[in-house]
Amino acid sequence: MDKLIDAHIHLDKYSDEEIKEIFKDSSFQLSVITVSYDLESSKRNLALSNEYPNIKPAYGFHPEQDLPNDQELSELFSWMEAHKDQMTAVGEVGLPYYLRRKQADSAFQIEGYIVLLEEFIKLAKRWEKPIALHAVYNDAPIVCNLLEKHSVQKAHFHWFKGDHATVRRLISNGYFISFTPDIVYEKEIQDLVRYYPLDKMMAETDGPWPFKGPFKGQPTHPAMMHHAIRTLADIKKKPLESVYRLLYQNTRSFYNI
Repeated sequence: MDKLIDAHIHLDKYSDEEIKEIFKDSSFQLSVITVSYDLESSKRNLALSNEYPNIKPAYGFHPEQDLPNDQELSELFSWMEAHKDQMTAVGEVGLPYYLRRKQADSAFQIEGYIVLLEEFIKLAKRWEKPIALHAVYNDAPIVCNLLEKHSVQKAHFHWFKGDHATVRRLISNGYFISFTPDIVYEKEIQDLVRYYPLDKMMAETDGPWPFKGPFKGQPTHPAMMHHAIRTLADIKKKPLESVYRLLYQNTRSFYNI
């Protein structure tokens, strides 16, 4: 219980003062995998990892935004290549499920996002890095197709949501998922973790994304994972200490930290 890894957080979106408080106030030994939104986000995450040894950066391009132009993409790929030795993983990358829903446009062009994701998958494969994925509901099978095509096995579907067939496919392929504090109050997530193998799970916050239920109005902090892990242990009917230990070992092993 004294060691915890937040497997997916956007630490670059916190202020320097907030980050200092997160690590200073922790009553437990905290490490984080901080994922990136774009090139500038990747640069800040690298700088943070140089300042704090327990911050492990992932570089990528978040799919819930307009696609980068050719020059922006070239700059991102070149920068990632130059800094791959300091990179824990490729991420956050994936497909724009919520952007498509928000635009409610049947003419939305997803093809470019699929092409971009495949490039990231090929980089992860070439560099032998894990990949942190944003792929939920009907986007997840498309992502599975790409992972299988390139024989990528170290795939982490963060805050995953999807149908039973896709869940079974993820399990069969040995992919990891992670749950956020919404496990405490969301039946959909509780049902998912009840079925998913514990040895393929990690805990995350996706901070600074805000949560509801008992966390309503609170700034998102990795300490929220304690409540989430207690809920998981109850659902799995496993001793709390063993669940803490396994989640920690899962994350350390998956991200090679």
